[in-house]
Amino acid sequence: MLKIAFHPIYKHPLPEKHRFPMIKYELLPQQLLHEGTCVEDNFFQPEIPSDDPILAVHDSEYYKALVNLDIKPSLARKIGFPLSNELVQRERIIADGTIKGCGFALKHGIAMNIAGGTHHAYSNRGEAFCMLNDQAIGARYLQNKGLAKRILIVDLDVHQGNGTAEIFQNDDSVFTFSMHGKGNYPFKKETSDLDIPLEKGTTDQEYLSILKNTFPKLLEKVQPNFIFYLCGVDVLASDKLGTLGMTLDGCMERDRYVLKTCHKVKIPVQCSMGGGYSPDIKTIVEAHANTFRLAQDIYA
Repeated sequence: MLKIAFHPIYKHPLPEKHRFPMIKYELLPQQLLHEGTCVEDNFFQPEIPSDDPILAVHDSEYYKALVNLDIKPSLARKIGFPLSNELVQRERIIADGTIKGCGFALKHGIAMNIAGGTHHAYSNRGEAFCMLNDQAIGARYLQNKGLAKRILIVDLDVHQGNGTAEIFQNDDSVFTFSMHGKGNYPFKKETSDLDIPLEKGTTDQEYLSILKNTFPKLLEKVQPNFIFYLCGVDVLASDKLGTLGMTLDGCMERDRYVLKTCHKVKIPVQCSMGGGYSPDIKTIVEAHANTFRLAQDIYA
C-alpha cells in the first residue's frame, strides 16, 4: 500500500497575504480522499523524531538555536516565515515523515510526504521556507542504519537544491542532481554533483528530452540503492516564483517518467512535494495530486 506522510501541523498559520500557499497542505489530502485516489489507510501521521537523525546532518549549534528560537534576526529573515515553537515543531515532524517514509519505501517500493522537499536548508542555516533538510536527513538515516549505501537525490524543483548540495559536497556516497531554472533563486548557486540549469521558458518537450537523456545515465553511473525524488510543481509556466514554461501535462509526464523508471529498475524512492506557487490554488493542488495518482497507478 502507498504510504503518505501527513500531519495537520503541515498547514501552519501565516500572516495575511503571505506568498507561501500553506493551504495546499490541507487541500491536497482532502482532494486525494474525495476523488478516491487515496483512502485513510494510505496516510500515516509522523511525530517529532529524536534529535539524532537531525544532528547527523545539521550543525548542533544551529539546531539548538532553532529549537530555542535563538536564531539571529538577519538569518531568521532569510527563512521567510515568522519563527515560532509550532513552526519548528512542524519542520521536525516533516523530517520524521520523510524518515518513516524511507522505511515504507523499502517495503513497498515508494513512499510520499505531502510536505517536505526542504532543500534550501543548509547544514548550519535555513533559508527560503526551509529550516531542516528532510531528504538529506532521510538519506543519512538510511546510511547510518545500514539500509542503503549509495543514494541518488533527484531534485526537479524549479529552484536549485543549494542546501542539499552543500550538505553532501564532500560525500561521494550521496549523489546530488538538480535540474532547475537558470535564472531562479538561489542567485548564488552551490555545486551539486550534477547541475542542469534551464533557460527561461523551457518547454515540456525540451525539459523531458533533457531529463530522459540524463536519468538513465545517472542510474548507470551512480548505481544507487535508494532514490529521493523532490517533485516540485513550480516548474509550471503559471508559477509566480518560477521561470520555466511547462504545462500540467508536461509536469505529469515528468513524474510518470521518473516513477516508472524507479519502478522498472526496482530502486525504492521517497517523494517529497517541494514548491508550487501558481496564483490559482487549484492549479497547485491538481499538479501535486497528479504525482499521487501516478504513484497509485504505477505501484498498484
